Amino acid sequence: MTNKPVKSWTEVQAKSSWTMFKVMSEFVEGFDRMEEIGPCISIYGSARTKVEDKYYKMGVKVAERLVEEGYGIITGGGPGIMEAGNRGAQNAGGKSVGLNIDLPFEQFSNQYIDHDKNIMFNYFFARKVMFVKYAQAFVLLPGGFGTMDELFETLTLVQTKKIDRVPIILMGKEFWGGMLDWIKSTMSEKYKTISTQDLELIHLTDDVDEVANIIIDFYANSSLRPNF
Repeated sequence: MTNKPVKSWTEVQAKSSWTMFKVMSEFVEGFDRMEEIGPCISIYGSARTKVEDKYYKMGVKVAERLVEEGYGIITGGGPGIMEAGNRGAQNAGGKSVGLNIDLPFEQFSNQYIDHDKNIMFNYFFARKVMFVKYAQAFVLLPGGFGTMDELFETLTLVQTKKIDRVPIILMGKEFWGGMLDWIKSTMSEKYKTISTQDLELIHLTDDVDEVANIIIDFYANSSLRPNF
């Protein structure tokens, strides 16, 4: 039998042990700070959305409405829809949390985050754990790949029962409608890669009061607690 060549690393850029400690420190700081804040709603959406855009205005209004129900607002801490969520939280006198991350473009802390609730991350996966663990619901406005990633990861975690079921609400029928039609017709009905029950995990609306009522009804007989 001929010995085959075995691949080896040509370069190791960082010590794995040091990386492990940096990751651990982000989890420790995130858990400590988020547990003090209390129940929140995560609002996701594009960093590129301008202040004059109808979805920016929708993000402000839905955040204001959710604060009226006693929730804090968590966003990614940057511009666009994230800024709109934090702005609405501050307008209504609620807790305004930013889970920020160091990126080469688009990302900077918006001015509407509470100064003691702007938490910086280097690792996307640590940041996403904080979004998922401490949110009592997820509201998603139009966004790009990052927003899609957050939507489908949350759906997967709920579908596979890795976290408790929570309301997942899409705002923007014009934006999300075509994708939901495709999920239903292609994934569910044609190829049966998801069940009809999986479709029930998603709500679609343009109405801020409906968003609030979905969450109110969901927790009418449930306690508020971290998702895992």
